[in-house]
Amino acid sequence: MVQQTWTAVDHYFDGLLVEEDEALVAAAAATATAGLPAHQVAPNQGKLLNLLARVRGARRILEIGTLGGYSTIWLARALPAGGQLVTLEVDERCADVAAANIARAGLDHVVEIRRGRAVDLLPALTGDAPFDLVFIDADKPSNPEYLEWALKLTRPGSVIIGDNVVRDGAVVDPDSSDPRVQGVRRFTELIAEHPQLTATALQTVGSKGYDGLILALVTD
Repeated sequence: MVQQTWTAVDHYFDGLLVEEDEALVAAAAATATAGLPAHQVAPNQGKLLNLLARVRGARRILEIGTLGGYSTIWLARALPAGGQLVTLEVDERCADVAAANIARAGLDHVVEIRRGRAVDLLPALTGDAPFDLVFIDADKPSNPEYLEWALKLTRPGSVIIGDNVVRDGAVVDPDSSDPRVQGVRRFTELIAEHPQLTATALQTVGSKGYDGLILALVTD
């Protein structure tokens, strides 16, 4: 009953506040049809990313982990004229599905998909920096490395968002044998220790279950 309630509440607010148009619906459907994991953000979370990017006034966005491009579309729609989004994806099938979804949304001139391991691709982005917003939503064991590069590729005032950090509450277990949990824990510790980051974390419940995100601001 708890999950049913979370989902019902999401649907209530989505119906009033979140407009998921044909391109977004098609992107989610194409992702499912292709057999990709159902790991994309929920509609209300996509809208949150869009709003955060707009509040920041982001002109350049970096996304680590594309999947089917659902979150990419939300983020790219927040960009002003002349803005650019670079998204990194290691899985060729995911990248192909995302490319089709992004083109269907009319955003292929705004979004650049770079294929390969993010840890290999990130060093080549120094010429594209600084980014105003970085969304980290890929393999959690690599989150500490992603944070290191996010800091190199941003500037004071930039926003760094890490998704899926609660892990159904497992994040509180220091002895977890799950490398995803340990990656998130180290990611969080590094943020807490860094003198140029101020951050908070939020637990979330909804149609995607129980999880959460970290929101960090790069300071002077």
